[in-house]
Amino acid sequence: MTVIVRALRRGDRADAEDYVRVRRLALPFMLSTPESLAYDLEHTHPDAHYRPLLAEEDGEAVGTAQAGIVYDSPEPGQAYLHVYVDPGRTGRGAGSLLVRTAEEHLRALGATRLHSWVLDAPGNRAFAERHGYRASRSAHFLRLGLANGGLPPLQDPPAGVELRTAADFADDPRPLFELDAHTLLDEPGDVDREFTDYEAWLAETWHHPLLSHELTSVAVSGGRPVAFSAARTDGSTRYGTVMTGTARGHRGRGLAKLVKNDSLHRARAAGLTEAFTGNDTGNGPMLAVNQWFGYEVCATEVQYVRDLG
Repeated sequence: MTVIVRALRRGDRADAEDYVRVRRLALPFMLSTPESLAYDLEHTHPDAHYRPLLAEEDGEAVGTAQAGIVYDSPEPGQAYLHVYVDPGRTGRGAGSLLVRTAEEHLRALGATRLHSWVLDAPGNRAFAERHGYRASRSAHFLRLGLANGGLPPLQDPPAGVELRTAADFADDPRPLFELDAHTLLDEPGDVDREFTDYEAWLAETWHHPLLSHELTSVAVSGGRPVAFSAARTDGSTRYGTVMTGTARGHRGRGLAKLVKNDSLHRARAAGLTEAFTGNDTGNGPMLAVNQWFGYEVCATEVQYVRDLG
């Protein structure tokens, strides 16, 4: 048995398919396609030094890692490292070799603190702790079946609010960028982030191949977007909400439910059958919104942190 770790080859379709297959086995709640992976390789901001890794055992892909610098954090030295191994091939050295290779890459870039999401299972947590990581916050993956109905009925917007989609902002998406940046400041997390680079946001978010402009719903008041629910699809039957946010001055009016319900109804009408989302376990208001829709927790991750000496 020989295990090696190497960087993903740009433009190699077989590499991308192997990477997505392993990630899907280990983490079936996240949307990913070979096309989206190739896009990330080409368009992630250069300051992120994004490096996806592939572990192979006797030539067969068995593990993956994502490593990079959180370049949009105001605190320097923050980095991320997420390792996922085929559940049927764990305990054979691939995970440890992925961690060691990725840490060397990040250390050479000046990273001082590593953040890693780990599935909340005894073996996964023990693996992280053996490698010097300590547990921090946690988050749930949630799933909702769309095929058999069950969504709350569509609601009329409150006075002075109208519903649109992201497609309506195709000529000028900057107002959505500004709302996304505004709501990101309140997103729970161990790493502060700030969206200040509009061109980077266009490349990494707006033009991302998984983002559906038609299924992303936006509430507009006074000519400005004040709430949104950003939707991704894998081009098949799966749909994911990656961010739902409301401007601070418009909270408490039910706008998060309004835009998310509109997006879910659009997704069901488009033939999508599975909806996924994620929530920090401490984000009670958003968990309550998702439970209102009928989402159920399908897995939990724990964020582990390691300080590099």
